[in-house]
Amino acid sequence: MAKILVTGAGGFIGSFIVEKALSEGYETWAGVRASTNRGYLQNPDIHFISLDYFNREKLIQQLKVLKLTGEKWDYIIHNVGVTKSIHPKDFDRFNYGIVRNLVMSLIDTQMVPTCFVLMSSLSAWGAGCTTGYIPVKQTDKPHPESLYGRSKLKAEGYLQSIPNFPYIILRPTGVYGPRERDYFLMIKSIRYGIDFVPGFQKQMLSFIYVKDLVNVIFSAIKKGEYRKAYFVSDGKEYSSEDFRRYVANALGKKRVLPVKVPLFLLKTLSWLSQTMARITGKSPTLNLDKYQIIKQRNWLCDTTPLQQELHFVPEYDLEKGIHETIKWYKENGWL
Repeated sequence: MAKILVTGAGGFIGSFIVEKALSEGYETWAGVRASTNRGYLQNPDIHFISLDYFNREKLIQQLKVLKLTGEKWDYIIHNVGVTKSIHPKDFDRFNYGIVRNLVMSLIDTQMVPTCFVLMSSLSAWGAGCTTGYIPVKQTDKPHPESLYGRSKLKAEGYLQSIPNFPYIILRPTGVYGPRERDYFLMIKSIRYGIDFVPGFQKQMLSFIYVKDLVNVIFSAIKKGEYRKAYFVSDGKEYSSEDFRRYVANALGKKRVLPVKVPLFLLKTLSWLSQTMARITGKSPTLNLDKYQIIKQRNWLCDTTPLQQELHFVPEYDLEKGIHETIKWYKENGWL
């Protein structure tokens, strides 16, 4: 039985990866911290492990102990990281530093897996231009606008710099689905009849339903061709109006008032939210780094390589995925 480690297993995407790995018959290891909520990790077949990513000496010792007991992961899906933080240095520390420490330790202990899957982000490449709203392509020069995106790109570059290291890099666009909390705030606002829209210029978006993203991960592993990178979306183009309409329909909401928020005001609100977060010590959903992502007008990406090489056909478009997501929110008391 092939063994797989999922780091960041307790999070939104991580918990779905664990479920898929179990259903595919892998011996599944969930990388968690002591404080991780294991509410979505209840299957008794899960093996839990807490790796000390920030202390390389301890991490190497942990891997050596595993090796002595005959444990070695065939696949590692690296999903741990931060998307928001009150400390700017945390983006590099988590999104790049952990990757570097883990990979170096795997090499030092001769525990390199058959494949190391890095969950990156479309933000690592940056948004597309608004002249014609052409989707971002892999041949475009990356230009991340946010600290989050730059830290992800730095991690990608590190993996690519290691000769013969067997990686797959996935750069998903906006990931949504059951258990997700950021899009949930937008859905909850629409439920109350208001949709806050950033800026006045047209904004084009792309999405990927979490279950489709997980299917891509395992398709890439099974394909067996490594040192590859892919943008991941459902391949369609959406406006903010499309998102509002699908959510309203799923909620049975007949009237929703779109409120366009000027970007200068959104930036001010982001600064205030970030300032308050530093006082309270809690990472805010809205902050100046997130603003760099929200203000962009073109978040479309070219998924041709994904379709041609992995034969990816999404099971969910945004309308279907929103319907299933809202159904889950209602059944679980979120709405």
